Amino acid sequence: MIHSEAVVQAARRLAAARKAVVLTGAGVSTESGIPDFRSAQGLWSRYDPAEYATLSAFLRQPAKVWNMLAELEDLLDARPNAGHAALARLEAEGGIAGIVTQNVDGLHQAAGSRTVIEFHGHNRSFTCVRCRRGFDRAAVRGMPSVPGTRMPRPDPCPEGTPTRCLLKPDVVFFDEGIPPEAVAASAGLVSGADLMLVIGTSCEVYPAADLPRQVRAQGGALIEINLDPAADLHPDLLVQGRFGEVVPALVDAWARLKA
Repeated sequence: MIHSEAVVQAARRLAAARKAVVLTGAGVSTESGIPDFRSAQGLWSRYDPAEYATLSAFLRQPAKVWNMLAELEDLLDARPNAGHAALARLEAEGGIAGIVTQNVDGLHQAAGSRTVIEFHGHNRSFTCVRCRRGFDRAAVRGMPSVPGTRMPRPDPCPEGTPTRCLLKPDVVFFDEGIPPEAVAASAGLVSGADLMLVIGTSCEVYPAADLPRQVRAQGGALIEINLDPAADLHPDLLVQGRFGEVVPALVDAWARLKA
């Protein structure tokens, strides 16, 4: 078993918790083939976020930003890994109240998780920034593409014509605020939690990074599961290892304790 002693300790804490919640980041999706954006091979090594991942940049040069978005769309065809499946099982069996994720890939839901708060939005739909009309991902993929990509032309839509909409994925760009409903839902989920599993995130992006601190402020404990420990999290227990190995082992150990 991976990190057996740390996993057993984590399982004991999880079994004793009154209300446990989960915060996930990019590290849970790397084993599904989606690189961490901030890694050496990540998207931000080739695309400057200031030029490609802000709403202001999108409005200035939508075709340029769509070249990056088209590559992102290809990455987001990934499938859930064993860690996603284990978290879905843990929720189904009453071990966690839900998940707050900073990811936009929908892999938690694809694995079967039901209570998932997408703090930074998702890639399943698009909205025209001009007419505010919405489109699902399948419809967008069938639209005419910008040269060099297979995604829709980012043209204005004076008459609301779908193929001329200025479409933006329903993800939160760097200069946008977190959707109020996601903030409220996260606060509600975390309220009263006495344990948080912090998985695959460096906890450097705010305001999501405030959620573990909220748990600690209300007397709860933090268990971190990461390949590389977060610099400023200071968890009560650290389990170093791969998401797809550690979390299934943790859920198996927890199930044995609850049996």
